[in-house]
Amino acid sequence: MNEHESAPSATPASAPRATKPASRHAAPRGGSVALALLLALLALLAAGYVGWRQWQQRVGVNAAVLNTVDLLNRVNALEHKLDSLKGGSTDLAQRLDAADQRDRGMQAAQQTQGDRLRMLEEAVGKLSENTLSAHDATLLDEAESLLRMAKERYELFHDTQGAAAAYALAAQTLAAVNDGAFAGLRQGVETERRALLASQPTGQTEALAKLTTLRGVLPSLPLKPLDAPASASSSSAWSRIGRALAGVVSVQRDNGAPLAVADARFARELLALDLAQAQAALLAHDPKAWAAALQRADAGLASQFDDSAEAVQQARATLQQLAGALPDNTPVQLGAALTELRNLRAVHALSNSPAAAASTAAPAHGAGAAR
Repeated sequence: MNEHESAPSATPASAPRATKPASRHAAPRGGSVALALLLALLALLAAGYVGWRQWQQRVGVNAAVLNTVDLLNRVNALEHKLDSLKGGSTDLAQRLDAADQRDRGMQAAQQTQGDRLRMLEEAVGKLSENTLSAHDATLLDEAESLLRMAKERYELFHDTQGAAAAYALAAQTLAAVNDGAFAGLRQGVETERRALLASQPTGQTEALAKLTTLRGVLPSLPLKPLDAPASASSSSAWSRIGRALAGVVSVQRDNGAPLAVADARFARELLALDLAQAQAALLAHDPKAWAAALQRADAGLASQFDDSAEAVQQARATLQQLAGALPDNTPVQLGAALTELRNLRAVHALSNSPAAAASTAAPAHGAGAAR
């Protein structure tokens, strides 16, 4: 620029000539300015981009620093937690050791207590065995006594009801026995009790009631009249002579009672005695005595009482009905349950005896020695 300014001052005459080259160089100067502006703009953009990138990097670095600081804080917190956990684990380990020692002490105490309880159970078991054996022995004695009493009562007095009741009591007594070896004996006792009940006449109560009713109506039964009319067959001379003498001669007893009154009382007493014998025969299950007593009672009614009276006819019909219902004389075989009970008690006593226990223990010791 200085060179161009000095040239016109040196040669003023040539100034009009110098204006032409300046116009020639005006176009390149504008292009250089534009280029410079473009370059400046590009440089500005590059600087802005670089600045923006640096700003982004700075922001990223700040975020990374913040994240790192946060991570460091977390790591420190975790380290503190780990330290506290280590202390807690140490405390826990100490507590676990103390708990293990306590458990060992408790196990030892429990084992000792278990040994004591085992010894106590063995002692109580021996005591209970002795108590149960005594209890069972008492019940078995009672059952045996009941069975023996029932057998003798049936054989001596033929008391079916009493024997069946004794068998029922024996079955209840055996049910209270704790030893299972005597459980099957109750079936035999029940079988004999059912046989006793089956042998008892089903109408015994009804027959006894009818006989009692007959004995109650005896005083009201009419006797045969003494002045009965003579039949056609009794019209002989001797009968006429007897009737004639009966109107003249009168016979009396020493006690002063008329003959008709004494005969009536005697007939009723005989008939009542026959009915009582029939009742006794029914209770004793004696068919022969039953039939004989009823036959005598019927004959007494026919000979001494008025057959035309309805009460006498009903009494004879009742006697005939009772004579058809003879009691069963088939005896019941008793004693099987009693024999089984005695055998079981003998076997049980033999198995529980000290000699039997020693004999069973001897082979065990021998086997141990052989091993």
